[in-house]
Amino acid sequence: MYFYTQMRFLIVLWRTWFYFLASTLVVLLFPLLALLLFFPHGYRPFFWIARNIWARFVLLGMGFRIKKNVKTHLDPKKSYLLVANHSSYIDIMLMFASAPNPFVFVGKKELVKIPFFGYLFKRAAIMVDRGSTKSRYGVYGRAKKVLDQGYSVCIFPEKEYLDETILLNPFKKGAFRIAIDHQLPICPMVFLDCKRKFPWYTTHGYPGTLRVDIHPPLSTQGLSTDHIPELQQKTFNLIHSELQNDPLQTAVEAIEVWKKVTKVS
Repeated sequence: MYFYTQMRFLIVLWRTWFYFLASTLVVLLFPLLALLLFFPHGYRPFFWIARNIWARFVLLGMGFRIKKNVKTHLDPKKSYLLVANHSSYIDIMLMFASAPNPFVFVGKKELVKIPFFGYLFKRAAIMVDRGSTKSRYGVYGRAKKVLDQGYSVCIFPEKEYLDETILLNPFKKGAFRIAIDHQLPICPMVFLDCKRKFPWYTTHGYPGTLRVDIHPPLSTQGLSTDHIPELQQKTFNLIHSELQNDPLQTAVEAIEVWKKVTKVS
């Protein structure tokens, strides 16, 4: 019991270190990042810093290393819709560090409330108020501006994602509407280890390798909005299958661990 208590304390301390590390870097880099976003083409160096300094430094500082399994060649001059499962706070850093092309996040408006980070997020990402129909439809127009500048768009499409006992939640339609409206290939990415090694709840997790599978794009050429459910389900099935059939069974193990925790509590 004593050993268990000590381990739990160390895990919580390690998780607290994550918030300190991520926020300290944002504060230190804030003047430069905020300045870059005032320039018409400032997002490209902004992205470079977020990818190569902030994200990689946080991942390294938490004891994580990335192992990418790229199953296709992606054209660096082409825009894609990047989608991935979302099961951890570390997913943002992992996406920055592993995505093949520069991208802009589509994220919830609530993140604007975070000091310093929220200011940058408001100007660098495509915000959406999930409770506002007008805001949700406004995403499509803002996505067009991003795509016209040559960037990809990144969305975590799950409807809900905080329940640790669910392997992969159903997807929202918005991401797939954007892809079809702009005839944008969908690039599925699978984060295989985050659910076990850095889950939402701060009482669990451990450092190590974070594996990322990058799959061949799913074409939307010639598709209409009538094909959204089919495309949505096809993408879901691909990511769900990868998580379920992972030889190391990391995400599946995470579910079993959390079921035991909730049963005990």
